[in-house]
Amino acid sequence: MIDETLFEAEEKMDKAIEVAKEDFSAIRTGRANAAMFAKVFVEYYGTPTALQQLASFNVVEARTVIISPFDRSSITAIEKALRNSDLGVNPTSDGQVIRVVLPALTEERRRDYVKLARTKAEDARISVRSVRRHAKDVLDRLVKDGEVGEDEVTRAEKELEALTKKHTELVDHLLASKESELLEV
Repeated sequence: MIDETLFEAEEKMDKAIEVAKEDFSAIRTGRANAAMFAKVFVEYYGTPTALQQLASFNVVEARTVIISPFDRSSITAIEKALRNSDLGVNPTSDGQVIRVVLPALTEERRRDYVKLARTKAEDARISVRSVRRHAKDVLDRLVKDGEVGEDEVTRAEKELEALTKKHTELVDHLLASKESELLEV
């Protein structure tokens, strides 16, 4: 029962790290990438649909992305969604494809993105600590119900702390690399 609890906690912490990686990849840096558009939703036939399900992406230059919609009738809806997104881009269309040229990041905008990255990192840390708290409650309940001994739970709690430390350090490492990527000119 203890091993199951620790395994479940580790899986949930790994998922929190994956979510943090996705959040960090969606934060725009000086270079274009398709992951920036992961959080953009387009009103497609009355349903909010992820842009990545409606089009293919091609990064042709460091700051230029060509978006090729699968359905040409959705071009205006995609353009509108891109303009309304928090990416700060102004897409242009030739009726076939949408060209998105990312403006150069100003120092102020870079600092805003660093703040956003720090917020996302703190959210990930909170998620990891929440998983730890839940697992610790389960372990405490096992002792209270008399299913396992206190020595076993003490050992499991040390393992749980090590897991938590490993995952929070991983979040810190991801944040540091994203900050350096954002602040490089």
